[in-house]
Amino acid sequence: MAARTPPNRKKTADRVSADLAESALDLDGLGLIDQRRLASIKALCLDEPPTYSARRVAAIRIGKARMSQSVFAKLLNVSVSTVQKWEAPAADKHPSGAAAKLLQIIERKGVGAIA
Repeated sequence: MAARTPPNRKKTADRVSADLAESALDLDGLGLIDQRRLASIKALCLDEPPTYSARRVAAIRIGKARMSQSVFAKLLNVSVSTVQKWEAPAADKHPSGAAAKLLQIIERKGVGAIA
């Protein structure tokens, strides 16, 4: 019996996001969704977060969130060492996936949007 290969989570998440956005656009075409909700869904599903440099991550944490690395790590559900690596230019590590999306939301709307 052959072992099943697990589905690629990123492809699955991308497909789900695309399906959700398409459904929202269909609802909009029928006049069944308001523009505020449509904009929220589009922002969550279609806007790819940018690549965050070490300087930009630190600027968001210090300037927007006004948090220590440990509190910021808990907010993003990552380890403190992960935040430290993101903020260290020599480490060449960048937030991706959910963490990058959360940083994008914090940068645009502040911590109150996710806390």
